[in-house]
Amino acid sequence: MITPAPQPTAHPRRFRRPSWLSDPRVLRTEVLGGLVVALALIPEAISFSVIAGVDPAIGLFASFTMAVTIAFVGGRPAMISAATGAVALVIAPMNREHGFGYLIATVILAGVLQIVLGALGVARLLRFVPRSVMVGFVNGLAVLIFLTQLRELTGVPWPVYPLFAAGVALLVLFPKVTRAVPAPLVSIVALTAVTVAAGIAAPTVGDRGALPSSLPVPGLPDVPFTLDTLTTIAPYALAMALVGLMESLMTARLVDDITDTRSSKTRESVGQGVANIVTGFLGGMGGCAMIGQTMINVRVSGARTRLSTFLAGVFLMVLCVVFGPVVSKIPMAALVAVMVMVSVATFDWHSVAPRTLRRMPAGEITVMVLTVVVVVVTQNLAIGVVTGSLVALGVFARRVARSAGVTSVHDPDGSTVVYRVTGNLFFASADDLAHRFAYATDPGRVVIDLSAAQVWDASSVAALDAVEARYAEHGKTVEISGLDERSARLHSTLTGELVGSG
Repeated sequence: MITPAPQPTAHPRRFRRPSWLSDPRVLRTEVLGGLVVALALIPEAISFSVIAGVDPAIGLFASFTMAVTIAFVGGRPAMISAATGAVALVIAPMNREHGFGYLIATVILAGVLQIVLGALGVARLLRFVPRSVMVGFVNGLAVLIFLTQLRELTGVPWPVYPLFAAGVALLVLFPKVTRAVPAPLVSIVALTAVTVAAGIAAPTVGDRGALPSSLPVPGLPDVPFTLDTLTTIAPYALAMALVGLMESLMTARLVDDITDTRSSKTRESVGQGVANIVTGFLGGMGGCAMIGQTMINVRVSGARTRLSTFLAGVFLMVLCVVFGPVVSKIPMAALVAVMVMVSVATFDWHSVAPRTLRRMPAGEITVMVLTVVVVVVTQNLAIGVVTGSLVALGVFARRVARSAGVTSVHDPDGSTVVYRVTGNLFFASADDLAHRFAYATDPGRVVIDLSAAQVWDASSVAALDAVEARYAEHGKTVEISGLDERSARLHSTLTGELVGSG
């Protein structure tokens, strides 16, 4: 009797404990990081609400729901998503021209579009953003944050300046004493205590607008569910979806570099869509990744997990609803000091060091500077990235076009000439190809050796056809040799079929 071998027992998949559950130090870092971010989110959300033309509570609700939702569905741990200026600028015309109900409908549709774009793999386009654009994006962001904070230091009572200086001093010196508690939290608490105790008259968070006293309530947008409504909101929703994804994916890539970890950009794209849909149904103005607050969380506070993102949203609502009167007394000078130090820490100083600039190709320096300028002038990170990427593409095309070369060798008997073509043949390099041959003086047989070249597009095939046609006019034959399999397949498919190739 044969006894069957025992089958291996299937063990259930083990639950992987989050690091903050097993290490009290990580838990403390995540909790304090979330608290600091929540404090920094309040004035920002109120400001963006003003830009969008809605009540401050709408921006605060959006920051709460975006942060909490993205903590579960996002692809990049520790990244902060909330109401942002870029999204506010896109949807402000919708609110102004059609009303709040249409704004909410736009946010929900933008979320749906982000899910679709994420599922289609739009995140993969991020690989075409070169490093020079990424550096320009980071530096432009840092400059933008700094310039934005300067507005808070203009035309204000004189006590703001010593408060700001004290805040900066605490942010610089306190980490030298201990890093157990984030310096921004210490600075905010200390300056608030001094301001209240001494009765100092300085702008506070409460001056920006009233904080909400209750949680958001779910509901449907107050719009007619018709095709006309869809056509009205669709252009704004698409613009919001693209701008939100651009900023979120670039921020995720930046955090990847800072933490030396990888994240799923596809999941992040879909997660942003889910977060915007949830935010829309809860009456928020939508949003995307916030780079400044993310830098506070990741670089300043040292947070690394989803817990800090989740707590940033939770603390935001708790601070507004429960501790609103206390939070309203926080001096803006304290938050301005934090954001100024964030801008200094965000800027890639190595990229502008003289030693780096001497070694960097001129084209890449141009792309980096142009990206910074466009970001600062337009105050739109997405426009800066797109502009920089297009210019980088042009610089690359020009550089590759110059790499194509043509050399000729005549046979001893003078009956044949062999032209050896090297490099990549595409629309930028193929245009010059036809002028590199001596049609009138060459012998009757011409060989074009492409074994060291690549044929990439129809422009290259058309250029080769033009060369053959011009030799034919002089009664000479052309033989094209050395094509690799892919180039040969493209050439055989298109040769003689392109209109105007001769």
